Amino acid sequence: MEDLTRLIISNERIKNIHNNNIELTNEEAHYLNKVMRIKNGKEIFIANGEGSLWKAIKVNNDCLEIIQLKKPYLFQEKEIYLLGIAVVIPKSGFEDILKMCTEIGIDFIQPLFSERQVNKNLNFSRKLLRWNAIIKEAVEQSERLWKPYILNGMDIIEWLKSRDNQESVSISITRENPRYYLNQWLREHQEFINKKGGIFWNVIGPEGGWSSKEIDFFNKNNNTFVKLSETILRTSTASINASSILNQWRIDFKLRN
Repeated sequence: MEDLTRLIISNERIKNIHNNNIELTNEEAHYLNKVMRIKNGKEIFIANGEGSLWKAIKVNNDCLEIIQLKKPYLFQEKEIYLLGIAVVIPKSGFEDILKMCTEIGIDFIQPLFSERQVNKNLNFSRKLLRWNAIIKEAVEQSERLWKPYILNGMDIIEWLKSRDNQESVSISITRENPRYYLNQWLREHQEFINKKGGIFWNVIGPEGGWSSKEIDFFNKNNNTFVKLSETILRTSTASINASSILNQWRIDFKLRN
């Protein structure tokens, strides 16, 4: 594939354009004109974050013309098995988690709150806007065609209560001795292959550990505990490790089938 600059533009905006021309926002125009220094008449790629990729020509500093709007240059089907990372928001490093989980291939990112969480004073609506912008940049950089969803923050217990039977959840712990490592749990549970369209979650807890109330709930709820490593990992490291394990499981599964 050609090595062209990529720009993510929402599917809603693309569907509402006229004569194949799309007006750039101030941020998009600044990125193309000042950062990437794309000249008029040059081609770029436009992705909608929902599997479609088009070629577009820069008409002027404020406008692009999409080539063959009704026939994308490339289309990628949505994954059959979706991957999710649920993370108790750490004091620092969460933005790095977003970038790297996006690059690795995670489909859903769930910010969580817990009793022992260090950083609880968040302006969440403002943070969510910034986090979505970070994910968008990571999608462009990694050349993904599907943009991950970042969900509204929830308390860990309330979040677990809201899962449905198409979702499989494992909870990473460190100082216990669970029966499975995460990769082992994924490999050994063949019933997972019947959950097409479902989400496979791994939950990363706070650096202070889960509270006794939370552990009691996990046990009563029959949640599966898994181990990621022989060593104690920081939240950011654990998130990336778990993301890599989940994505490799999906790659291996597709190769086998």
